[in-house]
This record gives sequence, structure tokens and C-alpha cells, in this order.
Amino acid sequence: MARSFIPEPIAQQPWRVILPLTLLVAFGAAVLYSAAGGNLRPWALTHFLRYLVFLVMAIVISRIRRDIFKQFAYPIYVAVLVLLMLVEAIGGIGGGSQRWLNLGVLTLQPSELMKPAIVLVLARFYDSLPPTMTSSWRALVPALTLLALPAGLVMLQPDLGTALAISFGAVVVIFLAGIPLRWFIGGGLAAGTAAPIAFFTLLHDYQRNRVLVFMDPENDPLGTGYHITQSKIAIGSGGFFGKGFGMGTQSHLDYLPESHTDFVFATMSEEWGMLGGLFVLLIFGLILRWGLQVARRAPDRFGQLLAGGMTLTIFFYVAINLMMVMGLAPVVGIPLPFMSHGGSSMMTNMICIGTIMAVDRWRGGSRGFS
Repeated sequence: MARSFIPEPIAQQPWRVILPLTLLVAFGAAVLYSAAGGNLRPWALTHFLRYLVFLVMAIVISRIRRDIFKQFAYPIYVAVLVLLMLVEAIGGIGGGSQRWLNLGVLTLQPSELMKPAIVLVLARFYDSLPPTMTSSWRALVPALTLLALPAGLVMLQPDLGTALAISFGAVVVIFLAGIPLRWFIGGGLAAGTAAPIAFFTLLHDYQRNRVLVFMDPENDPLGTGYHITQSKIAIGSGGFFGKGFGMGTQSHLDYLPESHTDFVFATMSEEWGMLGGLFVLLIFGLILRWGLQVARRAPDRFGQLLAGGMTLTIFFYVAINLMMVMGLAPVVGIPLPFMSHGGSSMMTNMICIGTIMAVDRWRGGSRGFS
């Protein structure tokens, strides 16, 4: 009935995900407004405008045909890989890491683009692989090679959090493709055995300190444990209903570092309390549930792997960030999707959303107000 007076291009959009997503971004902008002392600049206004721009991008992505996704999967992967190599050669250095390319009109972090790119290329790889080869080494070695190249380049930057996010997306697609479970068990045992060696030989000093601080943050509360300690104070002091909008002291008095990026959930929790946290979890639950439903109902293997991988990439962002700010995981610099201020993170997550929208469109699923 609503279609009778709503223009067709508007009615066809997947409002079941756009509406809660917009609500979450608006809530994030309100938190950033408060974190800036009641000012739209420098974070809140930019945050929402970026979302609108990338929402248009996501809608454009959703109109791309399946054969175009397949045709350009490998070229996109190679292009992003080349960008990662350029980062090593001419990339800008900030905060002790070399992660960005200055393109004049914008500063690009290619490692963010690799998160959806690795899912796309592996979905394409397994879609073209005959089902009879799924249990052979030919189903695993090429996939691990496709993963090792970008993950290695990102570790050189160094950026452990992004390398883990890329690896997680790849492993999810490999698992969904039907690789035998015994290989995952073997890989887990091998990783557990190699972890102590990697801890002392491959990780940088600051990365080792993050792990040690995670295990005992109170050992150095004013040094390496400062972030986690202040985050816990902010979350705990909010109680159930919070201190009130604009009344947070941890962020306003600069006790809480990175209150507008990595620790934005702690900023929100202090002012909105557990009630605000449950609201955020509810919205994320709706978005992730929608993505998994699209993956389950996808018309073919390629769509299932693509939508499933993109959905669980967003899940990784959410899970690690929330665990990090609550002291349940080491601080690895992963922002909270759609709430943290940051253009690269917003772009990556909206690419994932747009790709899931595209898979939904391929199956002719119900959308909009119909």
C-alpha cells in the first residue's frame, strides 16, 4: 500500500537495514558531539556527513551485477595489494606506523580496503573451485597464499589489529567454503604452539606490552595500563542509566584517551549507561542478523560466501572493540563500526553493507516498504 505514494527508487531500498544503521550513526554522532564539549566540530558533523556519502556509495555497490563482482574480484585484490606495497615505499608515517597514502584530495589507508577485498577474492576462488577438490590441498594452499601476502605487508606497517581483521575475514570464508574441520583444528594447534615464539620474536615491544597490560592492567595504571583502566572507570561509573547526556567526566576532562575513536563505547557508556550499551548491541544484532539471513538465502555459493564473509567482518570489528574497551582483549586499535570517528573505518564497513545489499538484490529478496 505504501508503494502507491512512495517513489519506486526509494521504496526499493533495503530500509530494514538502512533505518537502524542511520539510527546507530546518529547516536554515534550525538556521542561525538558530547565528547567535543557540545560542538558539532570536529567530529560529529564530519561523522554523519561521511555516513551519508558512503551510504550513497553502498547503494551504488548494491546495484552491481553478480558477474561484475566475479569479473573484478582478482583485479581489485591485486590493485589493493599494489597500494599496500606503495605504503611500504612512500607511505606516510604517523604514531610510529606507516599505514597511509597521501593522494592529495584524501589520505587513504589501503589496509582497510583489503578487509572486504580478501573476502571478495576468496569467495570468487571457492566459487570457481570444483566441490570435489574442497578437501584437497588445492583448496587451502592458494587461499592461504592470497591471505599471507596482504597480511604480511600489513604486519610490516606494523598494524596487528588490521592484520587480524584481514585474517579473520579470510578464515571465515575458508570455513564457510567447507574446508575439512580437521585442518582448522590442526591450524589452531600449530598457532597455539607457535604463539609463544611469535610473542618474543615477531611482535614489536609495544605490541608485547599491550598483551602484558591486558593480562594485568593494574600493574602500571598510569603507564601502559592507562587506556584500559580509564575505559573501565568510564563504563562502570555510568551505571544503568548513565550520568546524562553531556555529563561525562572521563572524556570531558581528558582522562579517557581516544574518546572519539577506539574508546567511543566507553564515552557513550559513561553518559548513557548500560541502557545505551544495550541499545547499541540491539542495533548491531539487527544488522548482523540481516546480513546472515542474506547469506543463508543467497542464490549461489558465491553469494553465500560473499555475504557471510562481509557480515562476519563487521562482527569482528564489533566484538574486538567491545572486548577491548572492557578489558577482555588487548588494545589493538580497532574502532567501533558506525560510531567511532574515522573515514577509513566507515568506508570499509559501508563497502561490506553495500556488498550484502547486492547479494540480497541478486536473489530478488523483499526490500523497502513492500
